[in-house]
Amino acid sequence: MTVAITRFEEKIAGYGGDGPKLENCPVRTVIDHIGGKWSTLLLLALSEKPYRFGELRRLVPDISQRMLTQTLRDLERDGYVLRTVFPTKPPSVEYRLTDLGHSLFKALCVLLDWAEGNYLAVKDARRSFDERNA
Repeated sequence: MTVAITRFEEKIAGYGGDGPKLENCPVRTVIDHIGGKWSTLLLLALSEKPYRFGELRRLVPDISQRMLTQTLRDLERDGYVLRTVFPTKPPSVEYRLTDLGHSLFKALCVLLDWAEGNYLAVKDARRSFDERNA
C-alpha cells in the first residue's frame, strides 16, 4: 500500500527532530508578528510615509499605547521597521519601513486587496453560520 505524502507533510518533515516540529516552521516564525490586526494597520500606515509615535497613536485611536509600543518593537526586531530617535527636547521618535518592510508590504497588498474585495462575502458567511448555529 502506497501512502501519499501531502505537500504540508513534506514541508514540515524538514523542520527537525524525530517528527514534525512546527515551532521550527519558518512560515510560522515569520508570520507570527505580521498576522495581527495592529501589525497590518501599522504596516499599511508606514507604507505611505514615516510617522512619529504620537501620529501613529492618533492614526489608530483604538490601539493602546502599550500595544502600539509592543507592536512597533516586534516589527523593528523582525527588520520591517526602522526606529530613529531625534535629539530634540523632548526627544522625538520616527518610524519608517525598511526595504524588508516594503517588500513585505508589497506581498501583503494582495491579501489586503482580497480582504477588501471579499469583506461583504465573509460578513454574509459569518451571519449565515451564526443563524444556523444559534
